[in-house]
Amino acid sequence: MNGNQMTIGFIGLGLIGGSIAKTIRRIHPDSIIYGFDTDLPSCKMAKQDGTLNRYFEKLDPSYKDCELIFLCAPVSNNIEYLKELNEIVSPDCLITDVGSVKGPMQQAVKALGMEEHFIGGHPMVGSEKTGYSNASDHLLENAYYFLTPSRNTQFQLSARFSSFIQGLGALAVSLQPEEHDFITASISHVPHIIAAELVHLVRRSDHNNGMLKQLAAGGFKDITRIASSSPVMWEQICMNNSENIKEILTNMVSDLNEVIRKLDEKNGSYINEYFRTAGEYRNSVPDHSIGLFNKVHKLYVDIPDEPGTIATAASQLAFNNISIKNIGIVHNREFEEGVLEIILYDEESCAKAAAVLRERNYTVHLR
Repeated sequence: MNGNQMTIGFIGLGLIGGSIAKTIRRIHPDSIIYGFDTDLPSCKMAKQDGTLNRYFEKLDPSYKDCELIFLCAPVSNNIEYLKELNEIVSPDCLITDVGSVKGPMQQAVKALGMEEHFIGGHPMVGSEKTGYSNASDHLLENAYYFLTPSRNTQFQLSARFSSFIQGLGALAVSLQPEEHDFITASISHVPHIIAAELVHLVRRSDHNNGMLKQLAAGGFKDITRIASSSPVMWEQICMNNSENIKEILTNMVSDLNEVIRKLDEKNGSYINEYFRTAGEYRNSVPDHSIGLFNKVHKLYVDIPDEPGTIATAASQLAFNNISIKNIGIVHNREFEEGVLEIILYDEESCAKAAAVLRERNYTVHLR
């Protein structure tokens, strides 16, 4: 697939759809890109910044010119759009989606007789921020991009599309749809539910004039960051992958009940092993690839409580052309080392900032 010679359509221009479209524009500047979104301001922004050649206020017959179409709306909406596209697109058009649940989409594709020219897709990227305004033309870089072709998808078409996705900077991984849905339930869908439940746990317990909210900064807010994701999107995901989610949550409840029993028994060796094996597995998870959750590039710095110390540290970074995304004092340091929290834009900036501050005898803790 030569992106510069293709007409590519997008249905949905949120964080994921917008980021893929921006990436294609950057890498294949001569491509023709169409866009449709029910949120008209997103379409206008994408046209104004040069990502789109044309945008439409409804699914337009002009999509018949497309050789590749990305479905980037919520799962249930994508299925409805697929039915409309079946009446519009040319027989040679490849259709893909980006949803994090593949089973229902694959069933719809089969029912419509579109398996030969459909390849499911799911870039393993995300953010608690949503919408085209947060889209980035580098979001896909070094991120896993799941591809779920059906058994009837042409092999050569799958190979060409995989090459196209890797040309956008992502790492293409082929899976069966049912395998994909269990994996994403395990490492994305259930963790989002757990994060939301942790927030609810504190919210329900916060009877003392909001004291828990005030104190639950630092580590608690960081590990529950994904609970701020779009509720509309997560409703769709949970409804469309409910069986896998229920299976994993049931196993988790069983495990937690076992922990409760061991606490009743005062079984310290079990609790020690529980944390040890979790820590070992967590530490073995690779840190260099982008997964379903965006990595936050943070460092913590020990500074004295004296006037001008924050400004001095920030000035050292500015002098070395390091841009700071956010900076602040950590009041709850139960889970974090260091008084000053500095958030950077990328891993390279984080490493450079740590080196600069350490050269000036600051004690720095990388996240």
